[in-house]
Amino acid sequence: MSKTASPRKRPTIVMPTVAEDAAITAAALADNDAQPLTDAQLAAMVPLRTLRGRPKSANPKVLLSVRYSPEVVDYFKSLGEGWQSQMDRVLREHVARQGQ
Repeated sequence: MSKTASPRKRPTIVMPTVAEDAAITAAALADNDAQPLTDAQLAAMVPLRTLRGRPKSANPKVLLSVRYSPEVVDYFKSLGEGWQSQMDRVLREHVARQGQ
């Protein structure tokens, strides 16, 4: 027996009349706890997506795939939490010494 999805009906949205809209607006404006935003408040608003996550780094790291010998990986993992940062620090120090 075939199961076919029956089309779902969307609920009907009934817009308020002009008089109802005016009454709703008047009630909202009468509520001291729900006043409309001022032009200054609206101008100061920032999209939420710009506030999310970690700030952009001035010197972002590069994502790449590298293969290391097991001994090297085992050593750095044995250092515990932050072993990848430790590996990065050691490599940066090596690069700095090569530049001298």
